[in-house]
Amino acid sequence: MNKPILISIVGPTGIGKTSLSVKLANHFNTEILSADSRQFYKEMSIGTAVPTESELASAKHHLIQDISIKQNFSVGDFEKKALKTLKNLFSKKDIAVLVGGSGLYVDALVKGLDEFPNVDPQIRESLNTKLNDEGLEILQDQLKVLDPVAYSTISIDNPHRVIRALEICLGTGNPYSSYLKKDKEQRFFRTISIGLIAEREIIYDRINQRVDIMINDGLVQEAKTLYPFRTFNALNTVGYKELFRFFDGEISLDFAISEIKKNTRRFAKRQLTWFRKDKGIHWFDYKTDYLEIARFIENEIKKPAE
Repeated sequence: MNKPILISIVGPTGIGKTSLSVKLANHFNTEILSADSRQFYKEMSIGTAVPTESELASAKHHLIQDISIKQNFSVGDFEKKALKTLKNLFSKKDIAVLVGGSGLYVDALVKGLDEFPNVDPQIRESLNTKLNDEGLEILQDQLKVLDPVAYSTISIDNPHRVIRALEICLGTGNPYSSYLKKDKEQRFFRTISIGLIAEREIIYDRINQRVDIMINDGLVQEAKTLYPFRTFNALNTVGYKELFRFFDGEISLDFAISEIKKNTRRFAKRQLTWFRKDKGIHWFDYKTDYLEIARFIENEIKKPAE
């Protein structure tokens, strides 16, 4: 019996993944799962670039704005919830679409989570103390020495990710990256991965324009309503943390906006580094007509599974 097909659409932020996912979902008469680690949260809308009302109406979406920033929601929670959603969806349809730029979450669903040994919890406590006393940059520099591979691939602006990688390095004596899965986990579905790409200058220009649109759409006001919850992990996110610094009087609004653009460009660079490691992704220029991509997928479906 042939396995159902999961079409995974990845690429840097602002490249057009959402638009393509809706077109492909309509083409294949199916539904969409989000693998964006911030679009899960119902309180965050403008700054996470959730699909527009028309896009949400055009195709049914799952895992979009269905939990609160007040809830703990780990990548492991996502894996379980996404697998359950897929099983239900595949009971009705042979194809589903996954879309998102959060590589760790995409891999969790497609390949399964990595397994790490237990380490002394005091290591994490000491790292958190170091973070509070000396700042994130010290931890980033330490990770760069202990595990340059992890340093170049994880979200180094996320202190939780940096501390997680460091505690494995320090607690085991081995690089965090050495525990990452080498082989794909057997899933009940087959994945066809599509990547959207453009020249770096185009990606950066699209990001700058997108941030300007977010500001015009009310990002500052949205961030202000979330300011009381600024210590929550969900809000340690580009677009919000810079505006929180503005609210604190540390920087001007213009500088906050320029920092959002800069940090988003850095994030896009890390996304590309992550996805380019995956040799199973089929890359297309961001301007490619969706019908060409749909025909490619149809031909891939016809091929026997490896």
